[in-house]
Parts: sequence; structure tokens; C-alpha cells
Amino acid sequence: MEYTQLGSTGITIPRLCIGGMSFGRVFPDVHQWVIDQEATQEVIARALELGVNFIDTANVYARGTSEEFIGASLKNLGVKRENVVLASKVYFNEGHLSRAAIEREIDGALKRLGTDYLDLYIIHRFDYATPIEETMEALDSLVRSGRVRALGASAMYGYQLHNMQVAADAGGWTRFSSMQNHYNLLYREDERELIPVCRQYGMSLTPYSPLASGHLTRPTWDSDSVRSTTDATMRGKYDHERETDMPIIERVAEVAQRYGVPMADVALAWLRAKGADSPIVGCSRPSRVDDAVRALSLTLTQKEVAYLEEPYRAHGLVGPLARPEDAPLAGSRTERR
Repeated sequence: MEYTQLGSTGITIPRLCIGGMSFGRVFPDVHQWVIDQEATQEVIARALELGVNFIDTANVYARGTSEEFIGASLKNLGVKRENVVLASKVYFNEGHLSRAAIEREIDGALKRLGTDYLDLYIIHRFDYATPIEETMEALDSLVRSGRVRALGASAMYGYQLHNMQVAADAGGWTRFSSMQNHYNLLYREDERELIPVCRQYGMSLTPYSPLASGHLTRPTWDSDSVRSTTDATMRGKYDHERETDMPIIERVAEVAQRYGVPMADVALAWLRAKGADSPIVGCSRPSRVDDAVRALSLTLTQKEVAYLEEPYRAHGLVGPLARPEDAPLAGSRTERR
């Protein structure tokens, strides 16, 4: 396994991250494709065996049961806490990123994961209702208290990330060290502004949906998998660009055939070529971990990268939350005056 550093934190992470959205109990109104505790433990055991010791989850994944399953798995496997990098997120909860919400949600996450600290705590979205300074100071207090080692951000606009980093510097608070954004061959809008801001601040890129919810793993758009037939969120993210994106999928299939590898290998290799540090892959069984690790051995030429990218056309934004009409431009105290 290859490793790198999480931003400038000194925290070592593997070149792949296991996504916790695949873990948890099934609820009628949320993801139907999650796996149970036993299966979760099998996936995590195989990941650790292969050196993939970076696990990402969120307080809302399967209503918190993703965190519970991960915590139980690590305990059952006898994993030393220092040998795993744990990340969770906060936003889709009461109070979003207010000081009170952050304090409440970190305690809940730590309890469910069975640990007294997180290696990385990520804001799941930008909060228009809370002043930036309140959020950054509250997050910094988690670092100072030892409950969190490093901070990360997720899908947002480039100007929002920039303003939050500026606020952190002005207040003497901890900066964000990583960005978990929507990024793959079918969705590259963050190349325009968000990713350059991440590079400006030396942040690691840990993109979610590296395989576009499975669309980059098969030559056809639709499949009969449980996720494909039940995941309305996935359909909302991708179906409206189906005709635009199919030429890209066809090229991924072509390059994969040329190398004699699965299409997923090409999609992940493209992300590596674009500087992604640790893409987040969802694994429903141990063999999927093997597949993701195998993909690390494929290196695309610059000509192949350009060939895969050439059919791309601008997409509507999917990921960052739109600003409510009555919200201040960036949620800072200054703008509220």
C-alpha cells in the first residue's frame, strides 16, 4: 500500500479510503443497499489486512449506525486505535454548524465509534445560517481539547472555502487540511475554482463518488443492483446528464479493454493522475477492497488522460448547497452587519 500525508498535519493516510456510507442498518426511508455488522466487519478486516486503514463515515449515515458498526468492528477485531485513521462529519443535523451543534454531534460520533478522538472531523456542507467565525472557533476548540486531530471540509463553493480558511487564519484557529468533494470523470466542475483553492492551502483531496455511483464501472448506464434500483439520490446526481456522459463511459470501457482491466481501475487511475490523494471507495464485500487496491497499480499516460477527458461538457453543480435568498453571502459576522 502506498501512503501520503493528510495536508500538512503529519497524519499518514493510505492512497485509498474506505467509505462508511455502505455500512449500517436498513431504514425504510434511507439507503437500502447498506450491509450489516458482520459484513461491515469483514470489509474492514480485509481493508486493514491490505493496509487501507483510513475509514470515513458521518453522523447521518444509516442514522448513525454506520459509526456504530465501524466502532464495533474495530473493537471486535482488536485494532489498536493508533493504527487506524477515523473520519466523521457534521452538518446534516439540528443546528448544522453552530457551536452547540458541533459540541453535541462530536460527542455523539465519539460515543458511537467507541473512541475518545477522531483523526479527522469534516464539515459535511457549508452553513449559511451560522457565522463562519463561530464555526471555525468551535471546530478549533475540538482540536485544542484533543477530541479531533485535524479538520476537513466537504462539497462547497470555492469562495466559501477560501473565506473559512481566511477566518481561521485571522482568528488563530485550525485550518482545514482536506477536501472531500464530488469528483470523478463524469463530474469535474470543481476543477474550475474549488480544487485550485484547495491547492492554494495545501489541502489533501479525498473525493467522494470516484466511480460515479457505479456508472464508471460498466459500459451500460443502468444496472439491476439494489443501489441502482433504489437510490434516488444517485439518480438525481447523474441521470439528467446521461446523454452527455455516455461518450465518457464508452472511452473508459475502451481504455479498460486495452489494458485488460475492469473499468473501475481506469476511473481510479484517472483520479490519481489528477492529484487525488485518497479517493473514498464504498465496499460492500471484501473482494471490492481487493479491486480498489489493485487499481493502484495502473498508471495512465497523459495522452490517455486527455482522451478520457475530451468528451466532458459543463455540468450543473451537484454537491454544494445553493444559497437561500435570505442568507448572507458567506455567513460571516461582518456580512451580517
